[in-house]
Amino acid sequence: MAGSSTADRFVGKTIIVTGAGSGIGRATATRIAAEGGRVIATDVVVDRLAALSDELAGFDVTTVVGDVATADTIDAILAAAGGTVDGLANVAGIMDAFLPPSEVDDATWERVFSVNVTGPMRLTRGVLPLMIEAGRGAIVNVASEAALRASASGAAYTASKHAIAGYTKSVAFFHGPQGIRANAVAPGAVATNIEAPMKSEYAAGRVGPIMQAVLPPTAEPERLAAAITWLLSDDSDNVNGVVLPSDGGWSTV
Repeated sequence: MAGSSTADRFVGKTIIVTGAGSGIGRATATRIAAEGGRVIATDVVVDRLAALSDELAGFDVTTVVGDVATADTIDAILAAAGGTVDGLANVAGIMDAFLPPSEVDDATWERVFSVNVTGPMRLTRGVLPLMIEAGRGAIVNVASEAALRASASGAAYTASKHAIAGYTKSVAFFHGPQGIRANAVAPGAVATNIEAPMKSEYAAGRVGPIMQAVLPPTAEPERLAAAITWLLSDDSDNVNGVVLPSDGGWSTV
């Protein structure tokens, strides 16, 4: 089970959570709200955000519907935050149908990178001036086991998660002296709504046996939310530039 909530840990803090309509993002937004934080929750699916808003009625939650890969959505999120952002959890992401380098198409490559890398980069770029002015801030990006190995997904997803890991370290390096912490969580298998079909026969033969042999049990989203909220909180104030596996030990295999 995930660790229990820490009362009032986020009181007085505004945290943006992308992909908040389901899975890891929903669990993260719920935990932050329960711990006293003001949450700016965004997702591309209207119904999911509406359900989250209903569930968290009575908490300080503002929802923004939109695709984090678009500039308009980034602007709307920042406007909803109202000039103060203490934390950012870039959770939204998509898979790539396990397409290997020989089969990946331009549309899949560009879409995966737009959601998994460009969106987080733009949102981070948007909040950094606010955090720098305040002299503090915490950013957590959701990477993946695919940021650590090549056998967890297809070429586009693997490359995008390696990229977000590198970008996380870059933010930590450049802006750490200004009070900004940037870290990433690398999940293994998690029970979420993210679609992960295997559309390549070659990939099924290459990746399938490896995953069947070494993949740990699927984790509940709340277990990832526990790691993300720890990295967002002052409890981890000496941690910066880390890619933290939360994968049931998969990264040790």
